[in-house]
Amino acid sequence: MKQKSSGVVLIIPARWGSTRFPGKLLHPLAGKPLLQHVWDRCRKARSIDRIIIATDDQRIKKVATSFGAEVVMTSTKHQSGTDRIAEAVKKLEKKEVAIFSHVINVQGDEPLIDARLIDRLAKTMLQDSKVEMITAATPLDEETYRNDPNIVKVVLDQRGDALYFSRSLIPYHRDLHNPKSAVHPLLHLGIYGFRKESLKKFVTYRPSPLERCEKLEQLRALEHGIKIRVLTTTHRALGVDTPEDAKRIEAAMRR
Repeated sequence: MKQKSSGVVLIIPARWGSTRFPGKLLHPLAGKPLLQHVWDRCRKARSIDRIIIATDDQRIKKVATSFGAEVVMTSTKHQSGTDRIAEAVKKLEKKEVAIFSHVINVQGDEPLIDARLIDRLAKTMLQDSKVEMITAATPLDEETYRNDPNIVKVVLDQRGDALYFSRSLIPYHRDLHNPKSAVHPLLHLGIYGFRKESLKKFVTYRPSPLERCEKLEQLRALEHGIKIRVLTTTHRALGVDTPEDAKRIEAAMRR
């Protein structure tokens, strides 16, 4: 008989393939694989009951196991990290008695992820049963980045839930003669939390029109009526997309 769901499991989706940087999760940074830095940071979060690496590759499994991580093998066919963690959740439920109520998805290429932010997401979900999905964002002050399509912007409603995410600059400032009327978007950070049942529901939906247009998975949730709570933070994640990014972050670590 299954126990009542409680607690938060953190899952790091870790695929081998990367268009610009194949095998990047095992790339050494300051003497450790990139993935291990992420795992070490996540372990500092106090509101997490369990950390799992979900991967599609035996090379990643071997290295992750060597530094002490729990690993779940998943399909090579997943198009997103969300699909990968959903499969990991399904496998965990099949083989275990004790289950969990919430899931946090931390990207495997962010070695400077803030454990305090992870704790905030976990505590918010556990304290407010109405939160189906949660993410984070930080102020976006640099004018240059606001027009960069690689920088995802988000605007919020009065409750702190996401109204829209976009690669374009949002909102359009119509009254340029009135600077006080400007509303600045936030920079979206790629960390997500889900109520477990909401995660299961989300992955059953087909990619939505806005998602296909902007290539932003979170728009699928909004189009299907799933509210996304957004926590604001001063933390700005530094992800590794290219070998040049790895050099830049390693230099920051050594400082």
